[in-house]
Amino acid sequence: MNERARIEPILAVEDLQAWYGESHILHGVNFQVYPGEVVTLLGRNGAGKTTTLKSVMGILPQRTGSVRLDGRQTISLPSNAIARLGIAFCPEERGIFASLSVEENLLLPPQVRPGGLSLDRIFELFPNLKERLGSSQGTKLSGGEQQMLAIGRILRTGARLLLLDEPTEGLAPVIIRQIGKTIRSLKAQGFTILLVEQNFRFASTVADRYYIMEHGRVVEGFANAELNAKLDTLHEYLGV
Repeated sequence: MNERARIEPILAVEDLQAWYGESHILHGVNFQVYPGEVVTLLGRNGAGKTTTLKSVMGILPQRTGSVRLDGRQTISLPSNAIARLGIAFCPEERGIFASLSVEENLLLPPQVRPGGLSLDRIFELFPNLKERLGSSQGTKLSGGEQQMLAIGRILRTGARLLLLDEPTEGLAPVIIRQIGKTIRSLKAQGFTILLVEQNFRFASTVADRYYIMEHGRVVEGFANAELNAKLDTLHEYLGV
């Protein structure tokens, strides 16, 4: 018997439909994420990846279907109630508060569950932030430092399921490597991560499994062990 068949997914999405106004964006998205995994949603721009994260988080109100977090149906819940179930979202635009220091940005979010990382633990993951602790306002940080701050901030909440939207977008290779190291470290600490990423080469260094999205649907899913066998498929959908 498959080991995964014995484990309940921490996140189960079935027939997820979503709209922006009258625009129908998601057309029946289906996937599962199991505890302790890093799962990556791949796809070209406009495939529906970010909309999927926002729909799971409840940020996009026009959605139907089924989203279960630890077995609990969340499709009708507002985003603040969903967050309190132990899930956190780090958006592509990062959402750093410009007028607040690094420390103030980190201390701002409330703990929604016990187990949020201390500042010391966050500085172990991101030593650059400690150097900037009290002296730098959020938007005076480099792009890489802002991304570290955005990830560090959600780690304060106690969430164990992290939704990361394009965490390497526009970053220098040295920072991308640091983000990858951090994701692997978080996985080793028991976090579960759902990652949206266009940089396939980066995703291949951290992901356990992949789902490819096209036109608002999941069209393919496979494990990291199948990667070489799926290169033609990846080329077809991603051009890699």
